[in-house]
Formats: sequence, C-alpha cells, structure tokens
Amino acid sequence: MKNDTRLFERGIHNWSENSIRMILTPGQTAKNLFFYIQEIGFFETSFPYFSERRNLDSFLILCTVSGRGYLKYEGQDYTLSEGECFFIHCEKHHIYYTGQDEDWNFLWVHFNGSSSLGYYREFSRNGFRIVRCRDPFFWERTIWRMIALHQRKDLTTEAVCSGRITALLTELLIETATNSADTFSIPDYIRAVVKDIDKNFRQELTLSRFEELCHRSRYHISREFKKYMGITVHEYITTARISHAKNLLKYSDLTVGEITFAVGLSNVTHFINLFRAREGVTPLVWRKAWKEQTSPERERILSK
Repeated sequence: MKNDTRLFERGIHNWSENSIRMILTPGQTAKNLFFYIQEIGFFETSFPYFSERRNLDSFLILCTVSGRGYLKYEGQDYTLSEGECFFIHCEKHHIYYTGQDEDWNFLWVHFNGSSSLGYYREFSRNGFRIVRCRDPFFWERTIWRMIALHQRKDLTTEAVCSGRITALLTELLIETATNSADTFSIPDYIRAVVKDIDKNFRQELTLSRFEELCHRSRYHISREFKKYMGITVHEYITTARISHAKNLLKYSDLTVGEITFAVGLSNVTHFINLFRAREGVTPLVWRKAWKEQTSPERERILSK
C-alpha cells in the first residue's frame, strides 16, 4: 500500500564464499555522536542475486568493484559499472540486482547518524544520479579499512569509522558537483540577479524587479535561482541583509533600530526575529557576545 510504513525486505543471497557480511550493533555513544555502521561488507554475486527493500531506517553507499549490476530507485533504472557507486535512502523503495549471465562484485556500507539525511538531501538536491568515482581506489581502500577495523574492534573503531564515512560523503558531494554542468554553467541572468542583490539589498527588492532585469518570468527565475544557488531568492536577500547587519553590530554604534533600516528593512521586530532565527540570539545579545570575545588591544585598534 502507498502509505504502508512497515519494513519490507526480501532477496536472493547468491554470493560466493569469499564474500563478507558484517552486521553490527553500534554503541549508544556512536548513535548519539557519530555516523555509525549498521552493516558492511563485500559481495561477489551472480544471477539471480537481488535485494529489495523499503522503509528501512538506513542509508546505503555501494561501490562496484567489477562486473555489472542494476538498480531500480525512485521509478528509474540504472546500470552500475566498475568504478561507479550510488548513495540511497533505504526508506525509499529500491531493488539492486545482478543481471542474467553476469557477475557483480561490490563493496557496501549501511549506515545512519543524525546528519545522514542532510547529506542525502544535499547529494540529491538536483536529482539522484549514479556517481563515477574519480579515484576508485580511494573508495575501495576506505570501505576495506572500515571492514578491517571492525574485524579487530577496539575503543576507537566507531569514531574512526565515523570519520571514514564522513570522507565518503564529502567525496560524494564533491564528485556530484564536479560531474554536474550546473556547477560551472550558472546562467548569466542568475548571476545578474545575484549581483543586483549583493549591490542593492538595502533597497526593496521584488521578483517584479528581477523580471525586468532578466526578461524572464518570476516563476522561472525563482525555480532556476533555487536550482543553481541552492537557496531561494528571498533567503539570499535575507542572508545578505543579516551579513551586513552583523558587520554593523561589530564595527558601529548604531542601534538595532538604525541597523534595521540600514539593511533595507522597516520593522524592527521583524528584523530581530529574522536575526534570531538564523543566529540563535537577538542582535543585542550577538553584539554583546562578540564584544566580550574581542581583546582590549583589538578594541583599541577598532576605536581609532
């Protein structure tokens, strides 16, 4: 059923005796602080190997070492060749399998942790994709190292493996960015909007203004700005204003009311709420904390 949240898992485990599968139970400290491994291993598979799941509270990184495999995910079909990997959220329905008359050898790690979903959302922000590894040896070495660490586990294993998972996730984001034409081909009209905001954020800025600037509809501008910049036009304007406000809080004696108008806003309460939502404290508390951290010598230089 569409809204069924029960765990579904099935498969045919047609892998060789050389394969390794480790099912792990992380400690409470690892669950609270780290990325933690749930399962990890190396499989040498042949047809009819497959694994199908949904509603599993886990994330999976899988790297093809040799042969070829196949993935069905979010309604799309993907082929996985040597040196390619994927990163999926296992709550979503997925199947990966070995084709008929084919072999597929791969390393994999099921993991979780408080920021796992954030990494996944950033990775898939412009759509899910299979990643071609720039350095397959890095991927293989890193996962094999985590397997070896757990084979002779000690007090540092979970912390070290958390760092290794972070390295894999960072590499995924880098490779996704460098393999995406979007990273290097931000349209000129989006750059023009960014430049206009950076220069004129003290003014009232509307989507109508950007329509005239770019000769495109506000809906198109809104969609494409979020695609290329990662945040909405409104949030970019707000960020520019908050950044300038922090500069004024640091280096001027302007009141919060004066700073409100200096950054292009007309309501002091609204400004305070915006600032607190992004910095966790009010502007005055932020100013006080910064000044308390400033050395007397620095204060003397700034006062000149």
